[in-house]
Amino acid sequence: MSNEIDILDEDDILDEDNGEENAAEAEAEESAESPAVFEDVVADVTQIYLNDIGNNALLTPQEELALARRVVAGEFEARQKMIEHNLRLVVNIAKHYINRGLALLDLIEEGNIGLMHALEKFDPERGFRFSTYATWWIRQSIERAIMNQSRTIRLPVHVIKELNVYLRASRHLESQIGREPSVEEIAHLVGKPVEDVRKVLNLNERMASLDAPLDIDPMLSIGESIPDEQHEEPELQLHNSQLEMFVHDWLSQLNEKQRLVIERRYGLNGYEICTLEELAASLNLTRERVRQIQIEGLEQLRRILRRKGISRDFLL
Repeated sequence: MSNEIDILDEDDILDEDNGEENAAEAEAEESAESPAVFEDVVADVTQIYLNDIGNNALLTPQEELALARRVVAGEFEARQKMIEHNLRLVVNIAKHYINRGLALLDLIEEGNIGLMHALEKFDPERGFRFSTYATWWIRQSIERAIMNQSRTIRLPVHVIKELNVYLRASRHLESQIGREPSVEEIAHLVGKPVEDVRKVLNLNERMASLDAPLDIDPMLSIGESIPDEQHEEPELQLHNSQLEMFVHDWLSQLNEKQRLVIERRYGLNGYEICTLEELAASLNLTRERVRQIQIEGLEQLRRILRRKGISRDFLL
């Protein structure tokens, strides 16, 4: 069977003899297989991509910090290298969203957009790994794409698959020619009649895109303005992680009894919050003695914070 589809025009069909029915059936069969053939190619491309990025070694914290600083300084080569060495992170996150309406390659593509967005906003001087920061942006980008795609659920499954084939073909052509491709160009790539492709692509029209800019803030899209209830914003996530690390360091500077009392009174480092009475019974001390140890520990922590110049606002 040829890889190219021969399309019969109306005059040819009218002039066919008794074999016209078989020819039409053959054409229909081959046309029906076209999306499947295209998807097989996509699957091959996906595997090649996964194999390729597997050759990128993970960066050490020192290498990452040096690269991130060069990115902040505006070095394009450093930016590209930082992206390449974090593509596996995108794939690992994207795999959790399989069977949610988008193919793995599409999920990876959306995740890569989030990765690049994260790199633009990342501050290496905060002292945290880039992957910690980028994870939120990658998830947000993927989930927004899934939300955007979910409107097609009401369409028949075969139409959804066909639409996805055309959209992937459109993105592929755009990356090659540097502009939005015409319907005719998409139809030629996938080997389908122009009108068939046009009808399916018309289903992709939407009243409002999540990527459309808001009237009140052209720099902010509708999708970005929707709160993400499932994940902390990266700035808050980093602040909380940083605070947890500092608290652990400060507590380590107390003596053993002070540290234990503070941890258990305030539910730190995995402990449940305890009353003075519960702590007194557990430590075989009087309630008053536990209270004194708590006061001593808190005063010691205040001195540590003053020495480090840390304000109360940092802790909120």
